[in-house]
Amino acid sequence: MSQATVLPPAAAPDAAPARARGGSEFTPLLRTVREQGLLEHRPGWYARGILVNLLGIAAVVTGLALIGPSWWALSLAVPLALLSARVAFVGHDAGHAQITADRKISRIVQLVHANLLLGMSREWWNDKHNRHHAHPNHLDKDPDVAADILVFAEHQTAGRKGLRGFLTRHQAWLFFPLTTLEGIALKVYGVQALLAKDGPCRTRRERLVEGALLLAHFAGYTALLLTLLSPAQALVFALLHQMLFGVHLGMAFAPNHKGMERPDEHADGDTWGHLRRQVLTSRNIRGGAFTDWFLGGLNYQVEHHLFPSMPRPNLRLAQPAVRAHCAALGVPYTETGFVDSYRQALGHLHEVGAPLRSE
Repeated sequence: MSQATVLPPAAAPDAAPARARGGSEFTPLLRTVREQGLLEHRPGWYARGILVNLLGIAAVVTGLALIGPSWWALSLAVPLALLSARVAFVGHDAGHAQITADRKISRIVQLVHANLLLGMSREWWNDKHNRHHAHPNHLDKDPDVAADILVFAEHQTAGRKGLRGFLTRHQAWLFFPLTTLEGIALKVYGVQALLAKDGPCRTRRERLVEGALLLAHFAGYTALLLTLLSPAQALVFALLHQMLFGVHLGMAFAPNHKGMERPDEHADGDTWGHLRRQVLTSRNIRGGAFTDWFLGGLNYQVEHHLFPSMPRPNLRLAQPAVRAHCAALGVPYTETGFVDSYRQALGHLHEVGAPLRSE
């Protein structure tokens, strides 16, 4: 099905909260999920996935070595991009303490996956992503919807001229082409944050560790490609790999919140409790095992936002309880098909850019 499911359809997002018995609307749901054991960590599941990822990357490197300096080697950029996205998903989960409750182990896992394997700053990502989770889709508080290359509300289009105006007018059509730059942008933003005096790294040791791992990534990635391929082939391979990686990440993140409720649009938005703040701003994507794998569990965006530390394989198990609880409270629970999720997200971007197209 491609149609969105919003349960229940008659509920108004800015209606006065119907408080659950015994306190907040979220507390009974938390109790249910905890009793079902869905907040318990599953390090074995993650260990198997990490091992498969690393073996896959090793297989790609072996393939590059066997093929040698040939343009046919460029075909291996496709599986490497898919594996890089898996690495990013593990880094994301480690940052949320989904893999283990041990902070030291989580930090090591994330440093290896983000800094060493992807060349992306762990501290920069955590700082940005935690602010997003605290205030999803809030224009004044969520960095993911701050006006930049893309804008997410009509008033953000004011005064945009030249190149920025062109991008805003056509941002829906340009969204996926722009995501080809996302893999590179993540590296650039991370390095900038690392070098900034007011960056997210709190101690000199953190800055040195992050910097050393980022240097190891860039040096190792460059040396590997230049050793196995000609300079021209290495450059094209790197560009193709990073572009495909960026598109994959864009496909995983794009449908999650774009076009959903914005707390800043409602008079009582800043008073929404945890449940409404997360559920009303998030969109789930229906699908089976392939969707779960391809989107790294982010297709269960509602459950992930309600329970950020819940292990990825448990998100689908929590969905029935979350859906039923929202229905009982009269809180809309949005779920749609894979293709329709992009239609809704891109439709919102197209609508936002309308004022500039009418000038």
